[in-house]
Amino acid sequence: MGELKTLAGKAAVLEGLADHPAVKALAAWNQAAVEDGKFDRGELTLTIAREQIRAACEAVRKAGYNFLEDLTAVDWYPSSPRFQLSYQILSHSLKQYIRLRVMVDEADPAVNSITSVWPGADFYEREIFDLFGVRFEGHPNLRRIMLPDDWKGHPLRKDYPVEGYR
Repeated sequence: MGELKTLAGKAAVLEGLADHPAVKALAAWNQAAVEDGKFDRGELTLTIAREQIRAACEAVRKAGYNFLEDLTAVDWYPSSPRFQLSYQILSHSLKQYIRLRVMVDEADPAVNSITSVWPGADFYEREIFDLFGVRFEGHPNLRRIMLPDDWKGHPLRKDYPVEGYR
């Protein structure tokens, strides 16, 4: 019963945004991969299933969203799932932004790399790996970018000690 209610709620969210080019592209590709969506203050945010982010990025790129502007993370500790990845994507031709959001659990903090879709994601993914500890599967050079290789922990995690580990 709860699953049916969730699916009906998801369908209602997507129906309300059915004319949006990104929603059309994602619905045509795989509507089940879109877990949630909201349009607020002129910005569309769609929550994508963790294992589908690379394919979702490919779908919105084909729909005209040609520029990955930013990729960042938020630590929602102690909530579960703990990490939120936000992909801010721009369409120059449509003059619109879309935000794709992925929730990542602390038990397996990994998500597919999107460097094959947007090579510029390379340094954003390395920064998130370095500071939050989220791994990007399939990344061509996933290693620390800001801290020394022997640094212990990930300093932007909310449970990281203020003065570091001693």
